[in-house]
Amino acid sequence: MTRVLFVCMGNICRSPTAEGVLRRLVRDEGLEGEVEIDSAGTGGWHVGESPDTRAAEAARRRGIELDGSARQFAAADFDRFDLILAMDTENRRELERIAPDDEARSKVRLFREFDPASNGGDLDVPDPYFGGEQGFEHVLDLTEAAARGLLDELR
Repeated sequence: MTRVLFVCMGNICRSPTAEGVLRRLVRDEGLEGEVEIDSAGTGGWHVGESPDTRAAEAARRRGIELDGSARQFAAADFDRFDLILAMDTENRRELERIAPDDEARSKVRLFREFDPASNGGDLDVPDPYFGGEQGFEHVLDLTEAAARGLLDELR
């Protein structure tokens, strides 16, 4: 069982979107028993809230369900998860800063590292929170591409 955690700032837009996208791909491939998926935020502002309604609606249009409620990343997550995927460099830096040791730090990666089309360029998934609907569609495009690459690697 591989345990994957997606992390963004508030855990209401990008990380639940990535969680929902990978969960659907894992289900479609019949791998539910092999991959555990969760998401969290580095900040605690939205703890207990549902995913952003704009993110949920954009995902629903693509047949992806976003569920659960926001939670803040906890130190115990370094022990619980095999792969901790930050949605951008700012969140990756924060995760690396709070990691208790090198082993924990080695679990932290940028999610878009798994997108073959990124070619090592800008690996951030931009935060759509303060933008319009198109930002949520763009996040879905980026997360779908990276999730396919991640699933290929997990196989």
